[in-house]
Amino acid sequence: MGGHQGSSTERFSSATWFSQLCTSARRFKSLAPPSLETAVRSTSGDSLVRRLGLCDLILLGIGASIGAGVFVVTGTVARDAGPGVTISFLLAGASCVLNALCYAELASRFPAVVGGAYMYSYSAFNEITAFLVFVQLMLDYHIGAASISRSLASYAVALLELFPAFKGCIPLWIGSGQELFGGFLSFNILAPILLALLTLVLCQGVRESSAVNSVMTATKVVIVLVVICAGAFDIDVANWSPFAPNGFKAVLTGATVVFFSYVGFDAVANSAEESNNPQRDLPIGIMGSLLVCISLYIGVCLVLTGMVPFNLLSEDAPLAEAFSSKGMKFVSVLISIGAVAGLTTTLLVGLYVQSRLYLGLGRDGLLPSFFSRIHPTLHTPLHSQIWCGIVAAVLAGIFNVHSLSHILSVGTLTGYSVVAACVVALRLNDKKERESSNRWTSSWHEGVICLVIIACSGFGAGVFYRFSASVIFLLLSVGVAVSASAVLHYRRLFASTGLCSVSWFGVLLSWCAHCAMRLHFL
Repeated sequence: MGGHQGSSTERFSSATWFSQLCTSARRFKSLAPPSLETAVRSTSGDSLVRRLGLCDLILLGIGASIGAGVFVVTGTVARDAGPGVTISFLLAGASCVLNALCYAELASRFPAVVGGAYMYSYSAFNEITAFLVFVQLMLDYHIGAASISRSLASYAVALLELFPAFKGCIPLWIGSGQELFGGFLSFNILAPILLALLTLVLCQGVRESSAVNSVMTATKVVIVLVVICAGAFDIDVANWSPFAPNGFKAVLTGATVVFFSYVGFDAVANSAEESNNPQRDLPIGIMGSLLVCISLYIGVCLVLTGMVPFNLLSEDAPLAEAFSSKGMKFVSVLISIGAVAGLTTTLLVGLYVQSRLYLGLGRDGLLPSFFSRIHPTLHTPLHSQIWCGIVAAVLAGIFNVHSLSHILSVGTLTGYSVVAACVVALRLNDKKERESSNRWTSSWHEGVICLVIIACSGFGAGVFYRFSASVIFLLLSVGVAVSASAVLHYRRLFASTGLCSVSWFGVLLSWCAHCAMRLHFL
């Protein structure tokens, strides 16, 4: 009898625990208006210091986006797409612009607190969705930081070897890494040291880290401009014909590859609590940094493909070798310096964003409370920042993260898709407050059907593209998605969300095409 009662009590406790878990997973975060939240945090003593102006935010976005890839990825894609790589960057940039508009709207709508995509999904959907977004972003950021620090160590060693005293004297375990156990482990000492130095800079405060980022970003932008101007005098327009030698499919494939050259604007959204005027500066910073990056990438593409025929471009250092072949070796040295500066700012901003995301989850109770502590003197989330540096240093110092870094970028696209969906969900909530219950229920069902159609169309387009199906099926998928977006807009189910729906479809299409391409290469 007692055993029976005990088992009943255990089942009851288990059911209670499970129900509490489900209730917690479904709850959402109700945020105060921007003005009220700002006033509360400015007097609470647990907020970050507002020291980032509009120029700082734009440089933050540029620093996160433009790395060594501007000197490598452009040439790698150009070998397949030819001069049409310019169109690849335009298509990828247009897709990012649509999603950046969603970020800009949410940044101006939400209170100035850390969190970015995590905070948006927590308010628009529920806790479990927000936590899953955080997990995917953290996988990308942690492994990305380790991979970038490895590349930075290799570039730093290559820069040192330009001096005869260091030529051939630097062992592998300092630069590229000494492989162990068949390549599963790869010991490296310089990458963790670089991560420790950048973590130390970030711990000093946002003013110091912003100053370092601004100097390094300005340096690489100037170098890119010098490269464009110097190369413009050696352009042979005959090299631009044919413009797309391998057809439009190669250009579209190139767009899925270079899409991740623009992913820095998420860092601007995560700096809301440290921005002087977030409701005004964040949208401008997001769009401004993205437009600057698009312009620089297009300029580099035109110069590179105009200087050297696309089929003669090098795979490892196309831009540097292009200038060397023209007798301008000093530009090659500048490119190496620009690559080091670009990787440094990308790594710096990545570590910065990680710590702010951990800070947001610590405040919400989804992580231990020490992640939410802010140093009273430095005004930085010291524990979160040190934790991010330790995780990245361990990964970079011991593991071979190069292969894994190629497949985890899907998490970034998932986050972008959720952000676009957040705009739809929040506008749905606005419509619910304005309309009667019965009419809203009808609109809600129609809206959900349209969103499911858009998502399925995006997935279908990616599958058709991957398996080289007839272009009719691809156009049909695009047409269905556009039609569903038009229904959302003209029926005003979500208060004019046509642009957001197109953005969501564009991100899903890029996601599916990118996944298919990665599976093809694996």
